[in-house]
Parts: sequence; structure tokens; C-alpha cells
Amino acid sequence: MIVSRLVVGILVALVALPAFSQTSAPPPPPAPRLEWKDKLYFGGGVGASFGDVDYVELAPLVGYQLHPRVSVGLGLLYRWKSDDRFAVEQNTSDYGGSLYGRFTVYQQIFAQVEYEYLDYEYATSTGGTFRDSDSSVLAGAGFFQPMGGHAGLYASALYNFSYDENDLASAYDSPWVYRVGVTFGF
Repeated sequence: MIVSRLVVGILVALVALPAFSQTSAPPPPPAPRLEWKDKLYFGGGVGASFGDVDYVELAPLVGYQLHPRVSVGLGLLYRWKSDDRFAVEQNTSDYGGSLYGRFTVYQQIFAQVEYEYLDYEYATSTGGTFRDSDSSVLAGAGFFQPMGGHAGLYASALYNFSYDENDLASAYDSPWVYRVGVTFGF
């Protein structure tokens, strides 16, 4: 009986010993630290529309990745419009800039906050144009789709908290601002 218990104990030890003696895999090496220039990305959007109101828009941006989930950036905007709905065709130009912050919420979905300054021109009822400016605070969400390498496509919907529906000369026709663009990292 003692011998049988001893044999069973030895067999259990021989079976269990390899499980206890296995060491876990060594931890993966830390990810290499990126240099500051590797955290920069560039891109923006280009827009155009033709009809009664023609416009061409250029909106470059530059961003910096503070953390794998957090980035900040600066955007510029120039928009040319030609409106032939009036007796005399009206040509206007808008320009401005923005500061933004993005936080990746889940995989490719991000939240964004933005401050935008826009100097814009609009047609008046007297046949001329008038220039005004607006500061806006926007926030919303977007989606980023990597396209391979260091490139990606983004789309966002932002709500303009500074929008005033009673301001007939507003730079925007709605409190919602939609954007689509491409970014490239180098």
C-alpha cells in the first residue's frame, strides 16, 4: 500500500513537474520610441462644387501624435466662391484656421474638439459683398480608416456650439459641419 501510494505520487509528480517547471514566455521588448518627426502627420481636404454657386476649397492640416490615442493639430482653410444667382456675379473668398484635439475612443473611432476662426465674405442684397468673421467651438466624432503605410482616410461630423440660427450672415447654414480628408505620416 505504501509502495502503491509512492508510485502514484511519483507518477503525479512526473506528470505535474513539467507544467510547474515551464517558464512563461519573456515579455515582448518595449516598442521603439518614435522620434518627434515620426509623430507628425500632414493632410487635409479639397472640395469643389459647380452650379449656380461654384466653389473651390483647400483645407491643409498638420497634426502631432502626443500619445497613441491622442493627437493635436492645426488646420488652415481657403475657399473661393462664385455666385451667379444675382444680376452681377459675386466672387468671394473665405479663409481661416483651426486648432483641434482628437482622442481615439475605440479602434478607428475618434472624438474631436476644435476651435475655428473664419474670416468670410458674403453677398449683400445691394449687389456688393461684406466681410465678417466668426469664432466657433466645434465637437463631435469621426472615423479613421488606414489605407496602408502611413496614410489614412478620415470623416467627421462636428457640432458648432457657437452657431446662431438668427444670424443670417453666418459662415455656416447649419450647426453641423461635415468633413472628409486624407492624412499622410512621414
